[in-house]
Amino acid sequence: TQGYSSAASDVYKRQQIERKELAASINRFLEGLDRESRIIFMRRYWYMDGIGAIAGRLAVSESKVKSSLYRSRGKLRMHLEREGLLS
Repeated sequence: TQGYSSAASDVYKRQQIERKELAASINRFLEGLDRESRIIFMRRYWYMDGIGAIAGRLAVSESKVKSSLYRSRGKLRMHLEREGLLS
C-alpha cells in the first residue's frame, strides 16, 4: 500500500506542475492579446458572461464579440501547441 500511496502522490505532484505550466502559458498568451480581445476573452471564459452581455459592456456588436472569440481561440490553440502543451 505504501507504493500505491507514493505513486498517487507522484501523479498528483505531476498534475499540479502541469496545471501551473498551463496557467503560466495562458497568462503569457493573454498578455500578448490586444486590450479589447483580452477583455472579451476574459469576460467570456473567466467570468462566463454571455455574448450579448459582453457586447453591451463594450458597446460593440455581438458579431464582433463572436469573431474576436473565434480568433482568440485559434491563437490560443497555436500558442499552446508551440509551447508543447497541446498536440
